[in-house]
Amino acid sequence: MALKPIANFVSAPSPDHPGWSTFAIDDPTLFNSVVMGQLLIRNESERSCRLRMFPVRHHSNVLGAIHGGMIMALADVSLFAVTRLLLAADAAGSVTLDMSTQFIGGGRLDAPLDVVTEVLRETGRLVFVRGLLEQEGQLVAAFSASIRKPTRRD
Repeated sequence: MALKPIANFVSAPSPDHPGWSTFAIDDPTLFNSVVMGQLLIRNESERSCRLRMFPVRHHSNVLGAIHGGMIMALADVSLFAVTRLLLAADAAGSVTLDMSTQFIGGGRLDAPLDVVTEVLRETGRLVFVRGLLEQEGQLVAAFSASIRKPTRRD
């Protein structure tokens, strides 16, 4: 499931993870590349997708769990992943308007962390989403958010 080319994003089927595609930006010096690390994506349904990260030590807090800021960052990245994958929108030109996050359990560094993000509604300018972050079947966090799609300039 390779994504169609859109400026700033690169994607290809993952050779190490059948059924998954890479989800990356084309500049290795920006936040997603430097902080997030490897991200994979796949469709879950017509209205949702799953984004996966592989936590490492620099994603942790002093307790050795995944830092809450990292969990929120993954949720935020998933807003643009679902917009990109399911709506074929210009995710690079979109912005987060709001996001409410509920932390439910701690994330560990020894297993992939997934976020399943669902599009609730799309309007001309807005996308409303919700999602769950989970690790090996255990809930880590939940969120709801809205993003504004970019203004079309001719």
